[in-house]
Amino acid sequence: MPIVVESLNEATHQDQQDLQKIYRDAPDWLFAPFKDDLHLIESNLHDGTLIAGRFNDRLLGAARLQRAPDVWHLSQLCVRKITRRRGVAERLVSEAQKMAEQQGAKLRLLAPAGHLEAQALAAKLHLPLDVI
Repeated sequence: MPIVVESLNEATHQDQQDLQKIYRDAPDWLFAPFKDDLHLIESNLHDGTLIAGRFNDRLLGAARLQRAPDVWHLSQLCVRKITRRRGVAERLVSEAQKMAEQQGAKLRLLAPAGHLEAQALAAKLHLPLDVI
C-alpha cells in the first residue's frame, strides 16, 4: 500500500498522537518560528498548512506547506525516526510539487539559514532553498 499524502485540516486523536511522535525527535531549529512541536502542530492544523504522509491509517511524516500564487514553501518537514530512510520525505515533497504545479506555482524548501540538513535535503531533491 502506498503512502498517501493529504492536507490535514482536522486531526483525529490518533493523528494528533502520530504528529507528536513525528516531531518528537526533530531538532529544535526545525520548529522556528514556532516555540515547540505542539505549537507547530496546532497552528498549522488551524490554518490548513499541514500536509502528512499516511500509511495504513498512521501518519509517518508531516510538513508545513505555505501556498502563494507563484511560489509554495515547504518547511518543517519531518518523518518519524523509526520510518526514516524509506522514501516518506521524498513522497511528501513529490506530492507537494505536483500540487503546486497544478496551481501554476513552483515549490521551494524553506529553512533557517546555515542548517546543513536542509541544504542537503534541497540538493538531494533538486529543490531551491530559501532561508528565513
